Formats: sequence, C-alpha cells, structure tokens
Amino acid sequence: MKRFRRVSLTLLTLALAVLPAHSEGMKKFDFRNETPGAEAKAFSSLVGNWHIDRDGNRTVYAVDGRKWEQGLMSAGAMEKAKALYGDRYAEFLDNLEAYRYFPLSVSKEFKNFRNGTIEVSFKGVSGRIDQGAGIAFNIKPNGDYLIVRANALENNLVLFKMEHGRRSSVQWIRNVPTPSNQWHSLKVVINGKKIEGYLNNKKHIDYTWKNNIDGKIGLWSKADSYVFFDNFSVESK
Repeated sequence: MKRFRRVSLTLLTLALAVLPAHSEGMKKFDFRNETPGAEAKAFSSLVGNWHIDRDGNRTVYAVDGRKWEQGLMSAGAMEKAKALYGDRYAEFLDNLEAYRYFPLSVSKEFKNFRNGTIEVSFKGVSGRIDQGAGIAFNIKPNGDYLIVRANALENNLVLFKMEHGRRSSVQWIRNVPTPSNQWHSLKVVINGKKIEGYLNNKKHIDYTWKNNIDGKIGLWSKADSYVFFDNFSVESK
C-alpha cells in the first residue's frame, strides 16, 4: 500500500509539472450558450445598452447605440454598482455619471486585476459618430479607469484615462485601421505599471502608468457605436 501511494504521488507530481504554468489564472468567455436580448451572465452593464446579439450563426455580446440620443446609465445601474462595490457604490455612480456618453460593462469575474493579459475580439457594425471598441481596466471604486480602444471611423489606437470626471488621451497611435464589418482582436498586457496595447497581435501602445495597475476590468465603447464582442479572455499572473 505504501509503495502504491509513493507511485501515485510520483505520477501526480509529473502530471502537475507538465500543466501550463498559469493554467489556473486563465479564464475564457464566449456567449454561445446565452440568450439573445438578455444581459451577458459574466458582465454587469453600467452605462449604455448592452445585450446578447447575433452575428449570423454566432452569438455575441453587443453594445447597441443605434437609438443613442444622449448618454444614459444602464437599467438597474444602482443595484449592479452595489453588487460590485458594496457601500462605495454611490461614489462610484456619481463619478460614472460624468462618463455617461461612454458605454461600460464590467466583468463580474475579477475583483482586482493587477498583472496579466486581457483580450477580446470585436467587430464594428455601425455608428455615424463612433464605432469604438475598448478594454477598460484599472476601474476604481471612485469611477476612474483606463481604456485601450480602437475606432473603425478614426483608424487609431488610443490609451485614454478617465479621471475626476474627465477623459483625456495618454498615448495616441495613428494609422491603425480597423475596418467595419470585420473581426479584429484587441489585447492589453499589464505588468506592474507597464501597459501594452495590441491590435491584431501587433503591439502599438507601450506606456508606463504612474501607479501599479489594480482594479476591475470590462468592455467599453462610445456614443452611437453598434459593436459586437466575443472571445473575452483573461490571464492573471
């Protein structure tokens, strides 16, 4: 019996040794089993109109600004903010109100993201003013956050900061096309203060933030954008 236990432990050790180093930190989300018209199970929409949608036979997560006239908070925003931030929800919502023209949906799965990779596929469908697709990160209880975003109408990739109720650019990369009605990939890599932004697996953003990144994460858009998202993945290190 002792020999059997020793052999079993040896086999277990060998099995663990060949597992990917960060397998426990990787989570992937698609929307294939979700209901069109409903909210995504893994996200909490706070600003704008977000719902499960269809791209042909593909089930996707969409931000839908086709009826956009002015910025609006999502339905049930107060209850969602309470679930995310507890007693600090009021401060979060008060500051987020200043960003009501920028749709935001926060992942429920990650309390604090510090180091690792966030990636998503996106497809700009329509929007006369904007067709913005972004990854939001470093989302703080006071409503401040950072975004790396692409825009099919502007052909650029930008690192924005949302601080004290104002949006401003941190790093702006021109001549980065993301044609509408095509799928693209957007990726953010975080290592301490270092931020890298990738579009279709090519690095464009390289910036060192003033503090270590530490906050919630989510998806972002702007104004009348109608954009599909899919294959949201997060690897924490």
